[in-house]
Amino acid sequence: MLSYYSYLLAGVATKLMPYISVAVAEQDAGVHYDSSAAAEAGHAVGTTEHGAHAEHSGPPHLPSLLTYVRYWIGADTDTAHFLELWINPIFAFLVAIFFTIVAIYVYSKRQMIPGRLQNFMEILVEGAYNFLQTILGNHARTYLPFLGTLFFYILALNFLGIIPLGHSPSTNINITASMAILVFLYAQWTGIRRLGVGGYLDHLAGQPRDTVSWVLVPIMLPMHIIGELAKPLSLSLRLFGNITGEDVLVAAFVVLGVSALSFVHSPVGLPLHIPFILLGILLSTIQALVFSLLSTIYILMMLPHEEHH
Repeated sequence: MLSYYSYLLAGVATKLMPYISVAVAEQDAGVHYDSSAAAEAGHAVGTTEHGAHAEHSGPPHLPSLLTYVRYWIGADTDTAHFLELWINPIFAFLVAIFFTIVAIYVYSKRQMIPGRLQNFMEILVEGAYNFLQTILGNHARTYLPFLGTLFFYILALNFLGIIPLGHSPSTNINITASMAILVFLYAQWTGIRRLGVGGYLDHLAGQPRDTVSWVLVPIMLPMHIIGELAKPLSLSLRLFGNITGEDVLVAAFVVLGVSALSFVHSPVGLPLHIPFILLGILLSTIQALVFSLLSTIYILMMLPHEEHH
């Protein structure tokens, strides 16, 4: 189940990539690197001399493995343009593939007395289940596959920006918005399935039971609809903004560390970015937890009220 939801999350991100954030997508499609100008500026390989580079359509961040692959095969080739445009879905699918391989391996090698890897995976799943049980109660087992995958998937995406030659897809609004839309659809489907169509509409109307509440339906219904639509927007922007700021901060201090020793032509710089990498690890974990926690609460709000306890 974890592998299935990983592919689902990555697949939705890919399908929505051309449609979400139209202005960004148009800029991506119409602007490409000028390799000759980059070479003249001394930045032919992602401004390696400065330790970081600025993508044409996004904030500056450390060069990834695909950055070097693009310039190795030629920055003006169709393959390089493809890698440039689809770098975020590529890394998102790499995480999904990694989850799949680990899940298949652990499941096929499972034993009554677990080994180190199986024991580690069981600790992660049990920890996620115990956390969800404090919120969802007996429903934790039902929603563990989706919410557990959501947490570990986002956590892995966030950590990719800290790993050398990695790139965090969470710094792209298309990726975060696609995951938020998937949470929105899952929560609405949960409400319809558990409450029924009538109960779902009654929930959106504010559950009117007296004259005053029925009079307020024309006000409460639009407010609830706007509130439901605002949830994926807030989820996507929060994750996108925090992880982007984290990666930009690390890249900026890498540049500053290299620049501090540029007068002696040192091939390396001062490790000024190390504290911010540690801070990034903490922030990446918190943001994955916040996204998953809010998603859990959104699902809880769709359950029958007598089951909320």
